[in-house]
Amino acid sequence: MAVVGAGAAGALVAVQLCETAARRRTPLDLVLIDPAAEAGRGTAYATEVPEHRLNVPVGGMSCYPDDAGHFRRWLCRHGESTVTAADFASRHRFGSYLADTLGRAVITAHGTVAVRRVRTRATGCAQTADGRFALRLADGTAVTADSVVLATGPAAGTARWAPAELRGSARFIDAPWSPGALDAVGADDDVLLVGAGLTAVDLALVLDRPGRTVHALSRSGLLPRPHAVAPLPPVPPPPGITALPLHRLRTALRLHFAASMRDHGDWRPALDGLRPVIGAVWQGLTDEERAEFLDRDATRWNVHRHRMAPATAEAIARARAAHRLRVHAGRITAARPLADGRIAVGLADGREFDVAWVVDCTGPGLRLDPSADPLWGGLLADGLAVPGPLGIGVATDAGRLRDARGATHRPLFTLGAPRRGELWETTAIPEIRAQAREVAEAVLAPLTRAPQPTRRRPTDQFGLPLSTHAAAAAAYRGGLGRVITVRAKAAEAFARATALDPGFALGHAALALLGHECGADVDVHRELADAQRGVAERGDERERSFVDVVTRRIEAPGGDGGADADRALVDHLDRHPVDAFALSIAVPTIAFSGVGDLDGTLAQRLVEHTAPAYDGHWFPTSLLAFLRQEQGRVDEAGFLATAALAAEPASGHAAHAMAHVHYESGAHRAGRDWLDGWIGGQGRGAVHRAHFSWHVALHELALDDSAAVRRRWFAQLAPRQVGGVRALVDSGSLLWRARMTRNWTGSVPVEGVLDAVARDLLERPATAFTALHSAVTLTAAGDLAALRRLRTHAAGADPVQREVIAPLCHALEDVLEERWTAAVDGLRGLLPTLRRVGGSAAQREVVEETLLHALLEAGQCDAARHLLEERLDRRSSPLDRRRLADLPH
Repeated sequence: MAVVGAGAAGALVAVQLCETAARRRTPLDLVLIDPAAEAGRGTAYATEVPEHRLNVPVGGMSCYPDDAGHFRRWLCRHGESTVTAADFASRHRFGSYLADTLGRAVITAHGTVAVRRVRTRATGCAQTADGRFALRLADGTAVTADSVVLATGPAAGTARWAPAELRGSARFIDAPWSPGALDAVGADDDVLLVGAGLTAVDLALVLDRPGRTVHALSRSGLLPRPHAVAPLPPVPPPPGITALPLHRLRTALRLHFAASMRDHGDWRPALDGLRPVIGAVWQGLTDEERAEFLDRDATRWNVHRHRMAPATAEAIARARAAHRLRVHAGRITAARPLADGRIAVGLADGREFDVAWVVDCTGPGLRLDPSADPLWGGLLADGLAVPGPLGIGVATDAGRLRDARGATHRPLFTLGAPRRGELWETTAIPEIRAQAREVAEAVLAPLTRAPQPTRRRPTDQFGLPLSTHAAAAAAYRGGLGRVITVRAKAAEAFARATALDPGFALGHAALALLGHECGADVDVHRELADAQRGVAERGDERERSFVDVVTRRIEAPGGDGGADADRALVDHLDRHPVDAFALSIAVPTIAFSGVGDLDGTLAQRLVEHTAPAYDGHWFPTSLLAFLRQEQGRVDEAGFLATAALAAEPASGHAAHAMAHVHYESGAHRAGRDWLDGWIGGQGRGAVHRAHFSWHVALHELALDDSAAVRRRWFAQLAPRQVGGVRALVDSGSLLWRARMTRNWTGSVPVEGVLDAVARDLLERPATAFTALHSAVTLTAAGDLAALRRLRTHAAGADPVQREVIAPLCHALEDVLEERWTAAVDGLRGLLPTLRRVGGSAAQREVVEETLLHALLEAGQCDAARHLLEERLDRRSSPLDRRRLADLPH
């Protein structure tokens, strides 16, 4: 397989080829032919000028059509943690992103796809007698390939608009993006840019300086319009628009834009809403109508469609206001050299510009010039390619080149700019990435072997078949074993499974879920997309159902999204009761958030329904032990936990249940000693050791042992020991409880906790449970501004965050601002709703502790006494006895 060109289009094709071939285990030799030093940059993204920004927001620039947030997440991981989907990144950063994404795809495909870079140009392509293709290279060598993708980018400009005197002048720069092209421009030299599109805008930014005048000249004198600072959602186009003739299309679009202006005060949503149907609209026009559009409408279309980033528009406006940039309408008809070495450029209307330099910014041509590109020239001459509509680009069928006879049977493909005659809008990343996937599918389809239904598949430890090979299945079993025992390195095991088999959907789904709910260091949405693609290509009904469950949990929107995800999970377990991973997800013990019912009965029914399928296995017993203590059936919970630990002493679920049994029964000394011993013994490999340490510290708090709490925190819960979501749930919450109970005097070391947590996790948490602990930790830090930002996020999130977390943040703001009566009212009203957040009663008790503190500060001693007496009725606690004794009578 040969890809000619390794700019954006070539890199995106190579990414899709590598990942798809690896997922399908299709061996492939891939050759990338391009003279550039680094793949992915091309001309557009090689610039290192920071002011050169993308003209599409970050949210539209992902390499993957099924993962819109991929570029934004890459930027977050590479030093731009506050970037949003509406921001405009620098073009150089996007080039780095393309190169990095391609590099990762090559690594993923290692062992299946062999990738080789050839740093030269392809100058010819001929079909051999055996149906293959021989590519002639500029260095005198050749490459023979079974399939070829021509990712050559836009056609080279020819500057045929320029008079001969201008083209022959040393003061004419016809390739402004070539290295060093502008080096000769003097500090005070005036410059004429011919063209006023995005190329001219970028060069105007480079050339702008005091003492220099930059002129931009085009037929219309129109600059690209700016993007909105706060973009609105697209407005769908009128129905039936793709079937209208051009004169009726103009009328329909005028009405469409007028309606957008009337309803939103902005024309941009109307134009953005056209994006998905532009290709169909263009293909619905006759050649005569297309020619009329190019003559009458194309300029207005381009200045509105291809817009400037807001920051770029502001810089251009400043340069124009200072008269350092002047924009003109006109057409060049003559040029003559001047005595001082400058050049006089004459226009059709008689005006003349006296400038030091003229720069061609007209951009690529619409039509391929065989004399300027020998590769395409040879293909056209040999009949392997024919021009597209109106001579623009080449004719294709879904990216496959049509030959002189109209046939498309050869494995010769192109994408991007060469398809402009057929698609019109085909040069932006959103279109190119979709075409890249389409081309990769077409290339690999004949090579993909049909599945072997008679082949015996490996299974997990509970007998469920796995659609992968034996080595990846063994790694998956290791990860599943760690999940059900709550032991560390489950994500590493699943990552090993997907490295061995990139198309193994369950491995990717497991990683996505561990990242989403447990804070594992993975790209959640990328893993989810890989799971979806993998299971569509090879997955049985159970695997498809499991990936659907994971998808719903991760992508659960507001409204009924969470409930919908729960229903899918319950339905899955009804059909596949022995799916241990799904059962782990369903029961809210220590790893996952569980199903969102209010009283635990649904989780209990699931465990009791599925337990017979496990034939006495300790795993469902350990889950049931946790559910029983949550229901107040503490003695029964202790019996079940003991039985599970006897069968599997390392069972984290059973140990967790036992920790709650000791706490809820008031056996704080026994609980502290037993759990300390388990952590140092069978629990050494527990993934949530910090949470078990938190449980020990909770006993020490209940024993009113301030010194022990401090020692425990610094030894086992300080940020050097704990990171991510556990730093919030365990370390941050313990500091706040210790402060509320006066077991920690002076300032608490919460800043280190905040530093150990990603800003998104703190202020934009995905789950209400995480949001509760974010709110508590931010309160401990006294960060009122961040607490308000969290409240804003919660108000627009899922129903539990809206109805529980947002008011909790408001009540905690009252705590920070010492509005004690308001804080009491807010916190007291929340207590009955806290079960909706998930987690355990012991974890949610942090809100009750805060209420008790607020009651004391508000002077409501009778209410505080009543609350303490209720707590002591539930469970013995030296801490609560001391606080009750300290109350004034």
